Amino acid sequence: MRNRICTVFTLFFLLIGSAAIAQDTNAAEGVMRSNGKIYVVLAVCLTILIGLIIYLFTIDRKIGKIEDKQ
Repeated sequence: MRNRICTVFTLFFLLIGSAAIAQDTNAAEGVMRSNGKIYVVLAVCLTILIGLIIYLFTIDRKIGKIEDKQ
């Protein structure tokens, strides 16, 4: 079960990295930084990521308890 989670996280981060390289972010990044909105975007992304990680760990615990009962 943990191998699957590690595989999903690895693929997720590889896809995010390749998407970031493929885009020309200099123009958009300058506008976002000048308005101060880049920090809002960063905060939202981190909140979503942390929420997903917590959700995955709680599901893993619940599945582990169910497997122990069987």
